[in-house]
This record gives sequence, structure tokens and C-alpha cells, in this order.
Amino acid sequence: MRKFLLLVAIVFSLGNIHAQEVYIYTGKNFTNYDYKNASGASNPNLQAGVGTFYEIGYATPLRKGNITYAIGLSLNEYNAMGGSAANSYSWNTQYLGIQNELSYSFFNSDGSNRNDFDIIVKGGLGLATLIYGKQEINGNFLDLSSQKEFSGLLVQPVVGLQVRYSVMENGYLSLGYNFSKSFNPTNNTNEKLSFNTHQLQFGIEFNIE
Repeated sequence: MRKFLLLVAIVFSLGNIHAQEVYIYTGKNFTNYDYKNASGASNPNLQAGVGTFYEIGYATPLRKGNITYAIGLSLNEYNAMGGSAANSYSWNTQYLGIQNELSYSFFNSDGSNRNDFDIIVKGGLGLATLIYGKQEINGNFLDLSSQKEFSGLLVQPVVGLQVRYSVMENGYLSLGYNFSKSFNPTNNTNEKLSFNTHQLQFGIEFNIE
């Protein structure tokens, strides 16, 4: 909760940037780890994990009013679990990053936000780095910050769909779904890891005059 309140404070400080819109997103990440060991074999015992995410940022329309560029600060948990009859293990990670997105609005084509209801498609690219990571195996814990497949730079292409509705003057509530595949180009080891994430998103958005 303290992290979320900090993100909210940053959002209100963005009012000085004269952005067209500021937003706060939160929701759940459902993540599958795509892991291959040094021999190129995958682990069939891995299961999807659930984590929370937060994102704050601002958006501004481009030359054509139905296309918007947004940039935000994100905090994502990408978790997983697995095991067998003999062993159980789990991963808990948090990544801090920057999201860049272009979105297309179907019902507010002039950029004026005159329609109460809107459907939006999105595509973007995120960059993130690990700020917290623990692996647990049968009660023993390993710090993931020293593991090359988790640390370094994470690159995250994302596509998504969002619906939103005006609930007050200059204010909107939104629901969205995003899919992303994150990979680590800085990992030069033989062990490879990427994250396939389905994200359910709830948002609050405000127009800035």
C-alpha cells in the first residue's frame, strides 16, 4: 500500500508537465515463465503465478486526435511456482520500469473526449530492471539479483485492449487487458528466461486543462 500511495503522489506532481491526461493503473499479472536451462531443455513443472502491478503516467494526443502517446512508470510483479513430489519452489520478483505506448481511440477520433464511452487498442514497449527477487526451494531462499537471467535490462513488447467510461467531468474509469512477452537481451549465459504475462487492468484517468 505504501508503494501505491507513493505512485499516487507522483501522479499529482505530473500536473506541472501540462500533459493532456494523467492516469493510475493497477491490477493483476498472470505470468508464465518460459525457461530453458544450459542444455536448452524447458521445465515442465513450472506453473503460472499471480502478481500485482501499478503504473502511473501521462498521455498526450498526437497530430491526429485519435492517436495518443503515453509514458508511465510501472511496478510489476512477475511470479511463478513449480515442483514435484520431492521438491517445491517459487519465484517472487518486482521490476521497476518505463512504459511507452501508442493507443488508437475508436469513438473519440478528434481527441476531444466528447464521448462518454470509448474503446481503445494499444501497442507499446517497456524497459524494466529487477529491484527485488527471491527464489524459494524447500524453505531455502536465493537472492535473484545476482542471477543473470533475472537481472539486467528487461525488454517488454505489449499489446492491449481497453474500454473506458466517463464517470465525472474530466474523469474516467477503465478496464483493460494486456499481453506482453518480456525478455532479457543483457543475459549472456546459457540459461534463458522470458515472461509471458496476461494482465488485467483497472484504471483511473483525468484530463489536465
